Amino acid sequence: MPKDFIKKYMPDPESIKQNKAFAFLGDVLHEPNLWHLNRHSVTKAFAIGLFWGCIPMPLQMAAAAIFAIRFNANMPLSVAIVWFSNPLTMPPIFYFEYLVGAWLLDMPAMSFEYELSFEWIMSKLYEVGIPMYVGSLFCGIILAVSGYFIVQFMWARNVRKRWSARALKRQNSTGL
Repeated sequence: MPKDFIKKYMPDPESIKQNKAFAFLGDVLHEPNLWHLNRHSVTKAFAIGLFWGCIPMPLQMAAAAIFAIRFNANMPLSVAIVWFSNPLTMPPIFYFEYLVGAWLLDMPAMSFEYELSFEWIMSKLYEVGIPMYVGSLFCGIILAVSGYFIVQFMWARNVRKRWSARALKRQNSTGL
């Protein structure tokens, strides 16, 4: 992963530390590992963000931030990655997770019907909610593990490529 590309879009740690909205966190935000861009913090951030982005719940970003703090992952990146599930992508993502959950629980999937009423939601909560959360957990775990290893691979490949380029440059400059 190109560090400069990620750095370009990350917020400044000092501006976040000085923000009064985050004062309740105290010195937690002063932990340097939450802001470093290294292979370990970035891969953990991707896994955390991808997992929590799959879970249908309010405050996904808060959950991602708490887990980033707990596991010393890059916090801004963890929170930003959660946004792969946004208001435009949530319906297809959650419907797919419902289908996966229904398949895992060996339940027949309901045909797609929707009514925006409290009564409909309460009547379908068990029928839709259980398979959707099982599918969400399953998809979140699969996506988090896959994302972790893909980012690890890409980071290592980038490092090898840069080492080879430097070695070639050194070799050409020495005239060998």
